[in-house]
Amino acid sequence: MIDRVRGTGSFALAAVLTRAGLTALRATAPGGRERWERTNHAGRPVALYAGPASALAAAVGAGRVRPAAGFAVLAAGACGAYDDVAGAGDPRRGFRAHLRALREGEVTSGAVKLFGISAAGLVAGALLRERALDKVLAGVVIAGTAHLVNLVDVRPGRAAAAVLALGAPGLLREGPGARCAAAAMGAAAAVLPDDLGGREMLGDTGAHALGAALGTAIALSRGRAGLAAHAAALVAAAACGDRVSAVARREGPGGVRRPVV
Repeated sequence: MIDRVRGTGSFALAAVLTRAGLTALRATAPGGRERWERTNHAGRPVALYAGPASALAAAVGAGRVRPAAGFAVLAAGACGAYDDVAGAGDPRRGFRAHLRALREGEVTSGAVKLFGISAAGLVAGALLRERALDKVLAGVVIAGTAHLVNLVDVRPGRAAAAVLALGAPGLLREGPGARCAAAAMGAAAAVLPDDLGGREMLGDTGAHALGAALGTAIALSRGRAGLAAHAAALVAAAACGDRVSAVARREGPGGVRRPVV
């Protein structure tokens, strides 16, 4: 019962912090409103305020459960924010494109994000688990889940809805993992109406942060077999997504909301 109350509190806290952050960012627009505007899949302007607002809220919520979880969420959001700013307009999509550029001597924002989130996931995994193999598997799950949520963020509401759907089973469990899942879901629920309405988008900042929060929930609540299964599924999803990104790159933008990775 105590865990359920705490989970409800984590959900509510993240939702309230997200809405407060969203309101504050809309009012101040640090750096100018043009910095916060993008064009969505339908060619309409959409704002990026939801990304930082949800990332910070999820980091606070997860950090109250485990400091390492808050670190992973914050780091994933920061790497995503760098790509949102520095990678705007970059047509390259998928890991292969960014790794190819890296081999040619160009450090893209996507490469920074890839290695930054991977490193943060491994550090968090090492702090959240005790045994060496579990540490590595947890790191893969945290980074992989962050990428998965970003991967589905190609239409309004998809990433936030995915967080709600993927996080819901975690609420049936007890313990710190359930509270991390609740924090991610609270932030996602708070931005979902604006996201679906085409007024806001999570961008890489919010998608990666909320995905990392879900990843820490899994890392905290699964045994080794569960971690291994999740890690394998996430690696397969990343490989599949990379192939889809390669096809999209050859065929042109064609309605893609924004570049993946």
